[in-house]
Amino acid sequence: MEPVLGSRSADLLAGLGPEPLAAGAVLPLGPGPLPLATGCDAVPWPGVPGELVLRVRLGPRDGWFTERALRVFTTGAYRVSSASNRIGLRTEGPPLERAVTAELPSEGMVRGAVQVPPDGRPVVFLADHPTTGGYPVVAVVREADLAAAAQAAPGSTVRFVRG
Repeated sequence: MEPVLGSRSADLLAGLGPEPLAAGAVLPLGPGPLPLATGCDAVPWPGVPGELVLRVRLGPRDGWFTERALRVFTTGAYRVSSASNRIGLRTEGPPLERAVTAELPSEGMVRGAVQVPPDGRPVVFLADHPTTGGYPVVAVVREADLAAAAQAAPGSTVRFVRG
């Protein structure tokens, strides 16, 4: 895969960059490994956890959801959908019931925003998230938890907890 403008990353929303990675794609990793110095210890890197726990702060539109929906959101379990990508971690699980069904004008979005589209299943915005959105944001995931969210495998359990 050849770089475009010095990058091998695809911007899915803008359509810039090379095609997204697919099965069989080969990426160069740079020069070969350097020999380890004798006595040098390697630090083990933890794998992606089987259950992903994302700490959230409710708002700015948590008032658009029923109390039951907020309880389900912060105590229930979801699964990571295979439709997830660099734009967002999509979930499968119990839909969140809205208390306010009015239309929402487009608002600015931040990385980590948990937007709830009409199907009621939360979407966590990741690196290539849109700058604006028209569905209510029930919560925002803490910055420290977003790297793990971006690496979550489809089918993994994900829980949203206040914190």
